[in-house]
Amino acid sequence: MRGETLSRAARSVTDKGVPSRWPAHASRSSSAEEVYVISGTFNDGVRDYPAGTFLHAPAGSWHVSATTTGCTLFLFYPQG
Repeated sequence: MRGETLSRAARSVTDKGVPSRWPAHASRSSSAEEVYVISGTFNDGVRDYPAGTFLHAPAGSWHVSATTTGCTLFLFYPQG
């Protein structure tokens, strides 16, 4: 994983293998969580999102993160 903090915002590019599933979690209470699917297919616990999809999870919202195909994600936290 490669990450960098910019001012108060934070960003990260992460590669997830096949299959991967992360526990349900809330977005940071102080910041939304934004995800851009660079490659592969990402699942938020409800549906699949192919490469090129942009997702926004409001601050404090709950979601699951998973992939059955593997994926590369760009994660952005506007408020850090």
